[in-house]
Amino acid sequence: MLLKDEVGMLKRVPLFSGVEPSKLKLLAFTSDRVSYNAGQTLFHQGDEGDAAYVILSGTADILVESDAGPIKVAELEPNAIVGEIAILCDVSRTATVKATDRLEALRIKKDHFLRMLKENPEMTIEIVRVLADRLSHTTAELSAARSRSH
Repeated sequence: MLLKDEVGMLKRVPLFSGVEPSKLKLLAFTSDRVSYNAGQTLFHQGDEGDAAYVILSGTADILVESDAGPIKVAELEPNAIVGEIAILCDVSRTATVKATDRLEALRIKKDHFLRMLKENPEMTIEIVRVLADRLSHTTAELSAARSRSH
């Protein structure tokens, strides 16, 4: 795929929608295009958080380990970003991400991702929005699960 096409794809990702095309071009150039087949793992819970992934095409499951085995907590679709928590919080991966069908993603290394956030405050605001949305969703699910168990 041409750099121009990757920039076009990045523009569709809410996180990058406010970023100048020249910066997106640099991001696309410094990032790795990665492909996975159904069932392949992007990363495992507990791994070091060395990169964030932007899903370009395909879907993936977010799985969290439990005593009963892995639990699917969410599904990723194109234009979603995953893996940023480990980068932002400097912790190991909080979940396993596994492709559910053929998946293409842009793997953004930690230092490039953090530089993009520093240079683009609108990206930082969008990341906060994404994380707040996830937290709200998780809180609602926990609340529902708790009320079912009582």
